[in-house]
This record gives sequence, C-alpha cells and structure tokens, in this order.
Amino acid sequence: MSGHAAVEEVWRAEAPHVLAALVRRSGDLEGSEDAAQEALLAALTQWPAEGLPRDPRAWLVRVASRRQVDAWRSSSARAARERREADGIPSDRRVAPSPEEEVLARAGADGTGLPALAGGDDTLGLMLLCAHPSLPAPSQVALTLRAVAGLTTGQVASGFLVPEATMAQRISRAKARLRAEGARFGDVAEADLPGRVAAVLRVLYLVFNEGYATSGGPQLVDVALSTEAVRLARHVADQVPDHLEAQGLLALMLLTDARRAARTDADGELVPLADQDRSRWDRDQVAEGVKILERVLPQGRPGPYQLQAAIAAVHAEAPAAAETDWLQICALYRMLRRLDPSPAVTLNLAVAVGMAHGPQAGLRVLDEVLALPAMVRHHRTHAVRAHLLETSGREGEALEAYRTAAGLTRSLPEQRYLHRRAAALDGWR
Repeated sequence: MSGHAAVEEVWRAEAPHVLAALVRRSGDLEGSEDAAQEALLAALTQWPAEGLPRDPRAWLVRVASRRQVDAWRSSSARAARERREADGIPSDRRVAPSPEEEVLARAGADGTGLPALAGGDDTLGLMLLCAHPSLPAPSQVALTLRAVAGLTTGQVASGFLVPEATMAQRISRAKARLRAEGARFGDVAEADLPGRVAAVLRVLYLVFNEGYATSGGPQLVDVALSTEAVRLARHVADQVPDHLEAQGLLALMLLTDARRAARTDADGELVPLADQDRSRWDRDQVAEGVKILERVLPQGRPGPYQLQAAIAAVHAEAPAAAETDWLQICALYRMLRRLDPSPAVTLNLAVAVGMAHGPQAGLRVLDEVLALPAMVRHHRTHAVRAHLLETSGREGEALEAYRTAAGLTRSLPEQRYLHRRAAALDGWR
C-alpha cells in the first residue's frame, strides 16, 4: 500500500471523529469540515515521509484545531477592519471586541485556551446534529452521509438516484439551514429525539448499503464503511434498547453482513446469492441477528427494518439456495410494501415472486418498476429483468437486458458479472 493510500485509509476511519470533535466545540459544521480537510492535506504531506503518528486521531484533531483557530482569527480581524471602516473609527483607536474576538482572546497560539477537544467517539452526537428537525428528512440523511460517513457527493447522489449537482445543492442548503437555526452539537430536545433517531437509522442503513455493495469503483465491498455502519448501529441499539426498529436494523446488518466473505471469489469477482458457498457465511453473526429478531418481533407490529431483517433471516437459515422459502419471502415483501412502499421494495418483490411463482409472474410485478423513469435508469432494474427473461427462456431479450444493465452500473465487479452473463447467452445462441 502506498503512503498516500495508507493515509487515506486512516482518514476514512478517523474523519468522522475528528469532525465531530471540532463541531462539538465550535458548532460550525462548514468551518469544521474545512479545517478537517486541511488536516488531511497536512497528513498527506507529512505522514508518508515521517510515518504514522502514534495516535493519528489526536494528531488530526490537534492540527485541524489549529487550522480552525487560524481561520477564526483571520475572519475576526477582517470583521474588525470592516466595522472600523463602516463606523469611521481610526485604526489606532480601540473598539469593543465582538463575542467571537473575546473567545479568541482567551485562546493560546494553538487554541489551547478554548474548550477542550476530545479524541473520543462523538460521531453519534454529530449524526444527531445533522438530523436537526429544521431539515427535511432527505437532507438530514444526505448531510450525515457526507459529513459523518465520509461518502463523496457522488456516492450520496447515487443512493438517492439523483444527479450529483442536485445533491451538492441539497447538502449546501442543509448546512446553511443549520447555520441559520443556530443548531449546536448536543442540543437535542427530548421531543425531537424520536425523529432524530429515525433519521440516524436511515443514515446507517444507507451507509451500510453503500459499504456492502458500493455504487462505483473497482471493489464490490467497502469493508470499512459497512463495518463502521454495524458499529454505529450497535451503539445506537445499546443506547436505545427499547427502540425496536434500532434493534431490527442491527439484526438486518448482522444477517446481511454475515454473507460478505462468500459474495466474491478468489479474484474478487461477484458471486450471486444462489451460487454462494454458505459454509463461508459468518454463523456467529447469523445467530446474533436471529436472536435479536426473536426478541423484538413478538413485541409489536414490526417496522421496515425488522421486516427486512426477517427476510434476511429466511435466506440465512436455508441450508441451500434451493431450499429457500420463497413463499414466506414474498409474504414478507408484500407486508413491507404496504408499510413502506418504494421502487426498491417492488423490485425485490419481483425477484421473490419470480422464484416462488415463476418468471412470468415476476415480470408482471417488474412492469410496475419499469413505469418509473428513475428506475429505468437504474442498472438493477435491468439486471432483474434479464434474470427473469433468461429463466423464462427468452435468451435474446435477456442478452440485451444484461448489456443495458452493464452499461448503467458504475461498479466494475457488477459490470464484469453482467458482461459475463451476456457473453454466456451470446455464446449459447
């Protein structure tokens, strides 16, 4: 691994904690992001030559803190000059300091006089800040994915099925709204907590999905991202043990992540669920996920995460792909669609119906998805259609659908898999 690659790997793990520490003290999300990025640039310059520091997080927090204090000093000096000029005050006459200047006056050269910066785990506090009730739910999720999880704007846009420019504007507006509202780290009213927790769960769900099946690039799985999502989901579940959907989300992640080792072969190529070596599934994670479900499902009407976890459990408990209870999975997806309808749920239902009742039945369900312009542009829609067409014996149409899907995905492993499926049909013809 190159020096820059090693720094970037550390940065992926530490960035949320560094940013959270800065925001906790300053309340300035945008300024904290700028300071954290400057710390990353300093690390990229120094660490390859000097080696990783003993405590990378503390190093990054210290450097970012100094950059932030420098930015405050510069901004304060500029504001003071502008006040003098606006009021016609001579440059040598003393004026009353602004509140920001009083804070800076107490700071040492490196900001040591300011409130202490912790190197601990403030990530959840930052997530709750990003889930501020003044923001619409999609903006809460998008901002948290960008600021806390470290996803690029393009990755966030992919998860929302919108253009990158649209997502950049949405994130920028969300930051401006937080500034206007005076939102502060740790300032969460009790009445707002349920809504914020729901937003945090949605964020963790999307982060995990991006890690489990990356939207683009050379790797199928981003282990660091999915592992961080599981860690945070476990933390949330521990903090709110009576929140059944928090427990359901943790179960869903554990049951899904248990399949990770079997999802790629020795060359890193995608292995579909039906062909996976189930002896490579992590049975400890499966057992933990099932145990959580057995505890929470009897406690009330299951929510979307609990239902998805139940579907994952049906897959996990089937000894072989041929023994999967597809009728039960169909029933669970229909419950999920009634409770939380979305194109993605209908797409998955089409697969389940195709397996339980035959490919023609699955294709009829898929017609609902094909009527939606956004889903026509999504590669998985065409991949599912190709599979159902191939299963029904319509090889020519399946070939074209596989090619269309391959042309739409930005994930190289998925692209190669889809091209292989198309080539096999082309050769057969």
